[in-house]
Amino acid sequence: MSASRGLLIVLSGPSGVGKGTVRAAVFANNQFQYVYSVSATTRAQRPGEVDGKDYYFVSREEFETMIQNEDLLEYAEYVGNYYGTPIQKIEENLAAGHDVFLEIEVQGAMKVKERMPEGIFIFLAPPNLEELESRITGRGTDAAHVIQERMATAKEEIELMQHYDYVVVNDQVQHAVDKINAIIQSEHLKVERVVDQIRHDMETYYEKERI
Repeated sequence: MSASRGLLIVLSGPSGVGKGTVRAAVFANNQFQYVYSVSATTRAQRPGEVDGKDYYFVSREEFETMIQNEDLLEYAEYVGNYYGTPIQKIEENLAAGHDVFLEIEVQGAMKVKERMPEGIFIFLAPPNLEELESRITGRGTDAAHVIQERMATAKEEIELMQHYDYVVVNDQVQHAVDKINAIIQSEHLKVERVVDQIRHDMETYYEKERI
């Protein structure tokens, strides 16, 4: 991988674990200048969410057109709604050397891993299932049967944790943010990401010495 290419960072975890809250906290400071990839969804817009910032809120027909045109890196249907990741902006930003941050559902993350295995996959886990259920219920936006569906799905998603590179427990938001930033910055220091640039610098130095 070229040292100048940005990293694809994929944050996912079960519904209700606080992915959106943690992602918002990462970008509240954003000292490392990550670029956020906005996902598209057919689910209803929640209070406080901004179209084009939190999600692109589209109709089912619009979403299916995106599928047909292969405009999505991944997509999945979750609790009756589509979620997907538009691909063009991701590729443009990675090529320009920007780290691109995705916050997506577990199904989507597994599909991204198939197509872009070089990404950094971080699983955001709840402290325990009781806390997860409390967070989902506390939203006040889901009916009882939807909460039951989300908890059943969460169990399946947690079992997929083994396919990720890192696990961060979301016990306190700032702790989770600090760990995520540390993971990403350590990834930038891996030998395979910097060796080509260092070799290039060495070659340039010795070429000058020979002149």
